[in-house]
Amino acid sequence: MTTSFEGFTSFETFTAVPDRLFRELLGQIDDAAELRATLYAIWWIGRVEGSFRCMRRADFGELASGVDQAVLRGTLLKVENDADEFFFLNSPRGRAGVKALRDGSWNPPAMTVLVERPNVFRLYEENIGPLTPLIADALKDAEETYRAEWIAEAIELAVKNNKRNWRYCEAVLKRWKEQGRHEGKNREDAVKDFKRYTEDEFAEYFRE
Repeated sequence: MTTSFEGFTSFETFTAVPDRLFRELLGQIDDAAELRATLYAIWWIGRVEGSFRCMRRADFGELASGVDQAVLRGTLLKVENDADEFFFLNSPRGRAGVKALRDGSWNPPAMTVLVERPNVFRLYEENIGPLTPLIADALKDAEETYRAEWIAEAIELAVKNNKRNWRYCEAVLKRWKEQGRHEGKNREDAVKDFKRYTEDEFAEYFRE
């Protein structure tokens, strides 16, 4: 008996899926268990904090039956040691994680904690304003360039300083990337510093 799905809500968070999965892998994967394991790994690994991100076989739960096929295909990379089996997404970061685990320069944490990140589109709509196609593209680019918590804090600063526009948020992010985020300062000092920055030399740039 098929269970009826009630539909997605307006407040769903989204998972970034590599385009190559749709362009290439979907045409190759003919096993439903492998596809489920692959999609679950993309979702899981995308919600793990840290320089390197991996899963254990137990993390797949009832979807574990498709893991070995995903490893054979090369979508997932497996490393075994005396402690456990570890699975990485076959991406630049995943391959670096495999190398670090094998050479002993990194050890996975005893327990993996998934982080539920706020969706950047929802954050923008709730705090800045309606989405436009141009803003949506800018937010996607920002997600690829900056950490999720940076974007959330930049939006928070925009609200706090009554500068509700993406140009302000983007300038905050660029400045943090170039000069360091809150280095040697507490949160209050960082806000005051950026207020001086935006109300002096670059004031015109931040006007609506």
